[in-house]
Amino acid sequence: MTLKNRISLLVSLLFTILFGLASTVIFILYSNYRKEEFRDRLEIKALSNIKLLVNVKQVDNQLLKIIDQNSINKLYDEKTLVFDSNYKLIYSSIDDAKINWSVDDLKYLKKNKTFFKQQGDYEVYGVFYDTNDKDFYALISATDDYGKKKLLFLRYTLIISYIFFTCVCWVITSFTVRKLMNPLNDFHQKIKNINENNLDTRIESKSSKNEIDLIADEFNFMMDRIEISYQKQKEFTAHASHELRTPLSRMTSQIENAVADPDIQPKNKSFLNGILSDVNHLGELIHSLLILSKIDNKRTETHETQRIDEILFSSIEKINKAFLDFVILFEIEESDDLDTALEIQGNKNLLEIALTNVLKNACIYSDNKQAKVKISTDHYHLIVSVSNTGNTLSEEEQKNLFQPFMRGQNAKGTSGFGLGLRIVQRILTLHKANIIYSIPNINTNLFQLFFNL
Repeated sequence: MTLKNRISLLVSLLFTILFGLASTVIFILYSNYRKEEFRDRLEIKALSNIKLLVNVKQVDNQLLKIIDQNSINKLYDEKTLVFDSNYKLIYSSIDDAKINWSVDDLKYLKKNKTFFKQQGDYEVYGVFYDTNDKDFYALISATDDYGKKKLLFLRYTLIISYIFFTCVCWVITSFTVRKLMNPLNDFHQKIKNINENNLDTRIESKSSKNEIDLIADEFNFMMDRIEISYQKQKEFTAHASHELRTPLSRMTSQIENAVADPDIQPKNKSFLNGILSDVNHLGELIHSLLILSKIDNKRTETHETQRIDEILFSSIEKINKAFLDFVILFEIEESDDLDTALEIQGNKNLLEIALTNVLKNACIYSDNKQAKVKISTDHYHLIVSVSNTGNTLSEEEQKNLFQPFMRGQNAKGTSGFGLGLRIVQRILTLHKANIIYSIPNINTNLFQLFFNL
């Protein structure tokens, strides 16, 4: 789970739990308040009936019933019972409701003065009233229909509010966290694009100096140090390669002069030819390293207009001179905008090196001394395809195909250093182009170079 999803989940769960607890507490508090408020109403009604019955001489049972029937404080399904000190019922309201009572209830009232309890849907309140002459007990029962409706309304309101605001919270939290984490997403995307050829990436840091900005500053500082260190390594490689070219050139000249000496022994001549071959290979390696260094240091201009077909013809001519028995079949796919598509922005020398390396690769690893070259276009790219038949690469070898000094199993018995395709990729990257290897058919190698139109 990503960090932003985890934060969104935790914040939303926390709000959900707290809002649920708050809603439960509100409901419980209101439920208790309803009971207390209804208990007070029952108490007031019970005491008023006792006082009317006891203190007002003109009020008899029948009159009290009439007064009770027309009272503005009349309760729903109300039933009132009044007892004297001998537990004799002296008053009963005319309601049909019933109160389950016993003498023990009245004795409990005398001892504790009041009680309040639930009997089914009814709530019963009992009170003991003490006068100078006599004791009275009153039991009043009623249903708080109005209060329960309000409680039910509150319950539904809290449930709906809980569902609604929980959903709103989850949506707002997710949106807010995603927005706050956008700098980290940008950070992540830029880090993904960093490689040895793209060390100038830096993270924009705002003046707020929050935690993300502090990380961005430290990251930029780290990238500065890495870029400086990597640049020094490339400069060392370039300088070392350049310095090695002069002694190698002298060695090559001296060996060639020794081989050309007519008095040399055949055995010594064969030995010197072997050394000359190794020196030439070493010279090719140094030349390749210099090309890579030049590309990595971005010392080349790539803004001149070039025709890819002319560069390709020049590369084919070089290959034909080096490999006399190699055949290249050339094809251009016709299209309406082909003339315009053949023109690209780039450096002629570098592009010629790239195409020559691809053709040389096809020549070396071909099993029939033949390769097919095709120029085509799609809606977005100019495509140069080079294919040959021969041993193909495994999936693992394809993953590392463009890494320096990488050579596959099909390279056994052939000379090389594994830098040719690496140079091709770097040159194409410099020109904002791309190269892809695929196996369209059995024992068929296909390299496709894509140039943006």
